[in-house]
Amino acid sequence: MITIREEIPSDVAAREALLDLCLGERRAAKSSERLREGRLPAQGLALTAERDGVVVATVRLWHVEASGVPALLLGPLAVAPELQGEGVGKAMMREVIWRAACRGHGAILLVGDAPYYERFGFSGALTRDLAMPGPVERERFLALELRDGALAGASGMLAATGRLDATPVFAEPIRRAA
Repeated sequence: MITIREEIPSDVAAREALLDLCLGERRAAKSSERLREGRLPAQGLALTAERDGVVVATVRLWHVEASGVPALLLGPLAVAPELQGEGVGKAMMREVIWRAACRGHGAILLVGDAPYYERFGFSGALTRDLAMPGPVERERFLALELRDGALAGASGMLAATGRLDATPVFAEPIRRAA
């Protein structure tokens, strides 16, 4: 049985390993990553799926805005390779969309495979006047309005607006000659 729940601190190492396995080194170079760097995901919208105590999928939503219009940015969604095609990704998407709507959010944006995400209602038409901070294939830049008109007036470059991550980053100690 697979359980979808909010991410907890002890999931971090397993989540990062899963993202590395599924997305590899290229994940750090994506335009979406520029909007996530140094930020925390939206409250209650970082989800983990686990089976038998093992993290098997992850999805997170992040606060962004364009010309003062708030939205959420989805990503990344990752499912353990041995479970891909089993409906885990679909369950994660339905759950995170439902939770975002229940929390009163108006829209979700993402960069991803259009045929996959269109089944959840995402469309490229809603991102026509928006831009990402870096290169992106236009046909992969999609949005879903959770409330009709939530993206009305949104235009220009997306900007991160989420809470800053205050987790200290530890550098290598400075070694001094004796």
